[in-house]
Amino acid sequence: MAQSDDRNCCADLKKDELDESCCQLAKKMPAKTFPDKIYKSVQPKGVDATGMTCECGVFGAIACGDYPTQLDIAQMICLGLVALQHRGQESAGIVTSQGKLTKNFTVHKGMGMINNLFNDEAIRKLKGNLGIGHTRYSTSAASEVVNCQPFVVHTAHGALAIAHNGELVNCESLRREVLERGVGLSTHSDSELIAQSLCCAPEDVSEHDGPNWPARIRHFMTLAPLSYSLVVMHKDKIYAVRDSYGNRPLCLGKIVPVDAGHANIEDKLAEGWVVSSESCGFLSIGARYVREVEPGEIIELSRNGYRTVDIVERPDYKRMAFCIFEYVYFARSDSMFEGQMVYSARLQCGRQLAREAPVDADLVSSVPESGTAAAHGYARESGLPFGEVLCKNRYVGRTFIQPSNRLRQLGVAKKFGALAQNVEGKRITLVDDSIVRGNTIGPIIKLLRDAGATEVHIRIASPPLQYPCYMGINIPTREELIANKLNADQLADHVGADSLAYLSVEGLVRAVQMNKTHVNPIKAGYCTACLTGEYPGGLPEELSW
Repeated sequence: MAQSDDRNCCADLKKDELDESCCQLAKKMPAKTFPDKIYKSVQPKGVDATGMTCECGVFGAIACGDYPTQLDIAQMICLGLVALQHRGQESAGIVTSQGKLTKNFTVHKGMGMINNLFNDEAIRKLKGNLGIGHTRYSTSAASEVVNCQPFVVHTAHGALAIAHNGELVNCESLRREVLERGVGLSTHSDSELIAQSLCCAPEDVSEHDGPNWPARIRHFMTLAPLSYSLVVMHKDKIYAVRDSYGNRPLCLGKIVPVDAGHANIEDKLAEGWVVSSESCGFLSIGARYVREVEPGEIIELSRNGYRTVDIVERPDYKRMAFCIFEYVYFARSDSMFEGQMVYSARLQCGRQLAREAPVDADLVSSVPESGTAAAHGYARESGLPFGEVLCKNRYVGRTFIQPSNRLRQLGVAKKFGALAQNVEGKRITLVDDSIVRGNTIGPIIKLLRDAGATEVHIRIASPPLQYPCYMGINIPTREELIANKLNADQLADHVGADSLAYLSVEGLVRAVQMNKTHVNPIKAGYCTACLTGEYPGGLPEELSW
């Protein structure tokens, strides 16, 4: 059985020379601010630097009623993963179960996009009444089948399948604990550690009548505070698990009859249940959004429905730490978080940005499509017209996740064209969601100037990225983050903009809370570690990348 290796997802990237300002920053930072392998990433050339972590999507589906089901579970999972393709474009997998035998699952996984991996023949072989799926991306060092999920392990009680989104912050201590028990590990994978943790029953749990999976999951959650959303499948059940800080997203949906329309889904008999990193794919498979999996919640899905079997609380002095970058960049705009659509939160980011950083211009536009919602918000708040100035080639992948700077830079030229008639003679305010390395915005500004723009003002609907993430988001090393080298004015000069401004951290938090359905401070809170360096669970003593 192929195993996945989420921890070994770092490439040896060639680092640019740090400019003098970044070297001065490195000298001024106290050595104990970050663990060595994070701190070293801001050191001058010659010191090993970190690579990239991974960002993934998980999906699970289970049919209700008598088995075999009439629902095509494998196809539903496949379509669910297609909707999550933006979260991972390098590898994917689906594991299904008939729900009767514990011995074997049906597995299909490999490298590539969903539509290339899962043809009609592959879907036909994935017969089952329940199943889970995973889509993933990483850097080129992990471009191997061995890293594909879901991860399947054979336990004393039968096969167990796990799909994981996130990164265990105390991976090293868990690894030592497993090795000290005499258990051999074949990878550096978080998923393998999770599987091994679940294979052993806690000492204080009696299992005379068979494995107590909720108790085992709870025990793992007490050992690993964050960061993860999990779907775990055993025989005829799926467990949906979210860490106690709610760092990674996970939500629940109800499969309803095809003719259900917009009727109240509570009145409709469930044909099945789905769980997903995001809700954006629910409508396409005939499912309706029900709610989010709460932080620390363990939900059991079976043919009889779903139920909460346990909630693992975080310490009283700790707040929820939902990754705010999901709102900024990663999530699809039609997904629901905290009772609001991601699009509406991005719209509010644009409005807040217009209040914080107004500018005289003739036209507001966006870097499509990531900055479009914020650009609309900026235009509405500023009273300026919105217009398109860039034409996107939709057959070129995201430049943010290609494995090398050279490919990213080449990708820009292939990715956009300028709408010259909309640009010529205009002062343009161009809105984007974020600046990471700063490689793409300069060529875009040159493109607009070559098309006749008289001024180009850049407005970024998020704060400057300054810190790495070790909780499962693809944030580069500190020396790669342009905000650590240049302030806003310096960056404007560097990329050729007339001005450049970021949204403040306070403004971002205010914007994403604007349309929330609940403002309970106990249930509210965001991880802004990549923006502020304030990590919700503290920094681990040692990191393995």
